[in-house]
Amino acid sequence: MSDVVSMDGWWMQMFSMSFALFLLMDPIGNVPIFVSVLKDIESKRQRKIIGRELVIALFIIVLFYFLGDALLGFLNVTMPTILISGGIILFLIALKMIFPGRRDPDVELPHDKEPFIVPLATPLVAGPAVLAAVMLYSGQHKQEMLLPLTAIVIAWALSTVILLSSSLWKKLLGWRGLVACERLMGLILTLIAVQMFLEGTHLFLNPLK
Repeated sequence: MSDVVSMDGWWMQMFSMSFALFLLMDPIGNVPIFVSVLKDIESKRQRKIIGRELVIALFIIVLFYFLGDALLGFLNVTMPTILISGGIILFLIALKMIFPGRRDPDVELPHDKEPFIVPLATPLVAGPAVLAAVMLYSGQHKQEMLLPLTAIVIAWALSTVILLSSSLWKKLLGWRGLVACERLMGLILTLIAVQMFLEGTHLFLNPLK
């Protein structure tokens, strides 16, 4: 019976973690930028570029996941600190999704050039928020690496499906629909951020004996 409960808990954690990473990767919010950056490139070539950039993004994310535990250990960061800081980071990202300003001009691509690593792989997919989140997860799950790695792959796969069909999503939803979806994801991410912050605060005020 305990094994069943533990497995249920594992799946719930994995779902929650992958969903949070998916929101941070923000594939729907990135659709307009991908379309804009690749608008002068042939459609068949666009899919190859997007696939290549997403594979590079996955490599960067996994690399930061494995470096995260060592870095947090070197800095002697405790679990309450990880949860509280993670909650604050996610909350700030969520606010930007709900109240978007002008897009960072750094994502603009020079004319007549094919993108490579920047800006599609990073910072659009493997952005600072995603890299910070996987580093935090590496500190939380030192004894169970499979959990966050599975969540990373699931979030990345879902983002890949959406971004590979970015032109179709733009036609189906339009600019207003894309903005509405991004704000909805921002609202959900706010709930996750607040919950993480509260868990960190609880651990800080009631340390395990």
